[in-house]
Amino acid sequence: MTPVTCFSGKTVTVFGLGGSGLVTAEALRAGGARVFAWDDKPAARDKAAEAGFAIADPLVEGLGGQDALILSPGVPLTHPAPHPVVLKAQEADVEIIGDIELFFRQRALLAPGSPCVAITGTNGKSTTTALIAHLLHEAGRDVAMGGNIGTAILALPPPDSTRVHVIECSTFQIDLTPSLAPSIGILTNLTPDHLDRHGTMALYAAIKQRLVAASGLAIIGVDDAYCAAIADQLEGQDHPLLRLSMDHPSRDGISREGTRLVLDGPDGQMVLADLAGIASLRGVHNAQNAAAALAAVRALGVDGDTIRRGLRSFPGLAHRMQPLGHVGRALIVNDSKATNAEAAEKALASFAGGIHWIIGGVAKEGGIAGLHPYFNRIEHAYLIGKSTPLFAGQLADALPFTESGTLEQAFAQAVERANASACPEPVVLLSPACASYDQFANFEVRGARFKDMAEAMTEFRPMRKDA
Repeated sequence: MTPVTCFSGKTVTVFGLGGSGLVTAEALRAGGARVFAWDDKPAARDKAAEAGFAIADPLVEGLGGQDALILSPGVPLTHPAPHPVVLKAQEADVEIIGDIELFFRQRALLAPGSPCVAITGTNGKSTTTALIAHLLHEAGRDVAMGGNIGTAILALPPPDSTRVHVIECSTFQIDLTPSLAPSIGILTNLTPDHLDRHGTMALYAAIKQRLVAASGLAIIGVDDAYCAAIADQLEGQDHPLLRLSMDHPSRDGISREGTRLVLDGPDGQMVLADLAGIASLRGVHNAQNAAAALAAVRALGVDGDTIRRGLRSFPGLAHRMQPLGHVGRALIVNDSKATNAEAAEKALASFAGGIHWIIGGVAKEGGIAGLHPYFNRIEHAYLIGKSTPLFAGQLADALPFTESGTLEQAFAQAVERANASACPEPVVLLSPACASYDQFANFEVRGARFKDMAEAMTEFRPMRKDA
């Protein structure tokens, strides 16, 4: 834990006790703050009370005389409308911040020069964050990884001059972190997302820009217009900058040539890594994640041989294009995190053919209509869940499919048909393009069930760590 001593002797309210909230309250108390806690859910309040925190509803008790409102990133700050507690804090002239702000204030107090990499973007944040931490571990560094990726930032050990913090940041978290100042800031890409919470794409992009603009070195993927404009703006301000492009040579940055990642500089090109055969980094989207990660760790002094070894040993993230192993000739890939068509598109684009595609659940707007360019890579589709009638209509006459109903039935059918196909290495791909909650509590439960079924097969062979 990181005790928040910079709030010693001060009074705060922590609003929202799920996820990182209770950890934040504990870190503030450990640092000497007087902490009030509140959550709309009675069970969360009960848990905080059991931990010894004073429970007080700020909408009833008010925030007068308090030094800060520590807001959960899940609570609307501006759009579609500020939560009433935000208005209450503004009326009382109480600052509104989040747990990552507390971390950066503590860093400024304890170890202002300590290495810190912060990652944001629409897609690829988690893989990039995990890969950076993995590469630093390979280099023997003391690494603490957290933030939006799962471990609350204040649950990590405190900042230290020899410890590297690697932090995934959502826009909601950035919005609550005015002191955000990482050594290295990474912006992977930008596409419309969470606009119900940000109002417009321009505002969404502007919030993301804050992270790289406040960094010592900005690493930006420039294959979309929003990120390209941000990079150009920072360059105009003489901000240290490295561009990434998977589509074309990148001026003074890293680009992709086939499976190779190439540094383009004033002295010519240098091959930094070759991703050929690395199953956990398959696909153009993962090439960008790898480029961002290796750029960051190179800036932190990690040598090329260690980077290349670390790329090959990276296991990938659970449920994100996760190669599990083989059943017979079939490669089994868990991409349960693909809860919309855009995410499933990246999975389909990662294989040249021989795909046995398990899809379905609760469909998003448009279903899979935009995936037609990839249908020639699919040998057979297996439909599960509530979306079956919709997807049957969208696949009609486009490719063969089976209405499997359940994930268990779809998996058994896909494995059998894949191993009977003529493809040398067919792929059984769970990339549902749907939310899971018609049949599973969340995508993690869905992916775990898929993994369990694969590992239960007598012919299952897990992936080698260096595969």
